[in-house]
Amino acid sequence: MFLSTVVALCTAIIVSWVGDVSSTPTHDSHINYTTVTGYFLQDEASTNTSTFSFINTNFGLINRTYATDATYDPNGKKTQWQRFENQVFRLNRGSGRKVQYKLLFMGRHGEGYHNAAESYYGMPAWNCYWSLVDGNGTVRWDDARLTSQGVKQALAVNAFWASELKNQKIPPPRSYYTSPLTRCLATANLTFSGLQLPSRHPFVPTVKEFFREGISGHTCDRRGTKSYIQQAFPKYKIEPGFTETDQLWQAYHREVQIDQDIRSKAVLDDVFSTDSETYLSVTSHSGEIASLLRVLGHRPFSLSTGAVIPVLVRAETLDGPSPPTATQPQVGADESITNLIVKRLNDDSDTIPV
Repeated sequence: MFLSTVVALCTAIIVSWVGDVSSTPTHDSHINYTTVTGYFLQDEASTNTSTFSFINTNFGLINRTYATDATYDPNGKKTQWQRFENQVFRLNRGSGRKVQYKLLFMGRHGEGYHNAAESYYGMPAWNCYWSLVDGNGTVRWDDARLTSQGVKQALAVNAFWASELKNQKIPPPRSYYTSPLTRCLATANLTFSGLQLPSRHPFVPTVKEFFREGISGHTCDRRGTKSYIQQAFPKYKIEPGFTETDQLWQAYHREVQIDQDIRSKAVLDDVFSTDSETYLSVTSHSGEIASLLRVLGHRPFSLSTGAVIPVLVRAETLDGPSPPTATQPQVGADESITNLIVKRLNDDSDTIPV
């Protein structure tokens, strides 16, 4: 069963936790996450998600004063990001042992060939047939690679980071995480390679299974092998317990939302329990970032390919087990109908432009 596999992997992750005991959840404690609002435009209900540009708005950081400005920047010489960094430092300094604040830069991968194929064929044909096969004879989208447009999107974010580091003195991520799917592995590399980063915190991302996209029967959501990732991205770290082959993907089955949120909570617990850094980067997917936002108590905020959303998170370790969460059975497609669709469309020779 899909859920039993997820539970087993969750157990393996929990066993590997080695963080500060005071902030590590046990059977008698759990971590509660909340989004700290008032700092980013993406938190505001008035911000239109469909037209918002993080590049044109300084990552969405609100131009405002902080209570800490009077002592930190009495002459008004610091940038907004420098003053924000000091504000977060003060929040952590006064939070106590069981509370921590982290800023997550969550970036969606650039356009992949599966995105281009869905746009070309249309959602009905994509969901009923094309998403279930590896490609169309001209283009493959299983574990989809980036299109040329996707590469341009990632490089545009790289240029934006370079500008922010130089002009706004933005605090760069100190730790980097990525989904194991190729489109995220490549996007992270294009986004952060070549930047002027602190020597003590170079771009060396950790590949984490549970930052992957919502698991479905779509072949674009089936990851490559561990050996492939190690060969294609030799500088990347792979988390302990990462299996050689994809143990979660199943044809004609998909993960329901509540189960995705359970694994999103599990991977956040893992990161917040083992990583003491304040500024983290997560390169992931639209569906998975939406799940992470739900777990963090953030309002829904859709991201276009290549977009980034920063979220200031307050994480508190509370006594007692986590509130009970209901699970739902995995959802399977009607294979007889799917096979009929495959038979009828088997001779279709349409291709998407490349």
